[in-house]
Amino acid sequence: QVQLVESGGGLVQPGGSLRLSCAASGSIFSGYDMGWYRQAPGNERELVAVITSDGSTNYANSVKGRFTISRDNVKNTVTLQMNSLKSEDTAVYYCNVKRRSSWSHRILNDYWGQGTQVTVSS
Repeated sequence: QVQLVESGGGLVQPGGSLRLSCAASGSIFSGYDMGWYRQAPGNERELVAVITSDGSTNYANSVKGRFTISRDNVKNTVTLQMNSLKSEDTAVYYCNVKRRSSWSHRILNDYWGQGTQVTVSS
């Protein structure tokens, strides 16, 4: 079975940094899109960052310039480096992997991790 396990969450002061990691197992992920979502209490789950199979990246406007997503296809990991953290970044962060059709790009498989809590507070 495909499993995604996040780590690296915790408590950090405003302006600080955290690095989230996601270890994927159970498949070969080099051709999949990998990304991070987050959900704060009372809010919708939102895309934070995604990195495609060819290494192209996209970021939510709210994190652009502060967060960096990367992947290692040998280790089957995806990371999210979060800098200049704000209280608004407080949320549960979820690792996500999507398998898409090569032609239509429709989602064929969608996998989620269990989530890791990030709290930005003084």
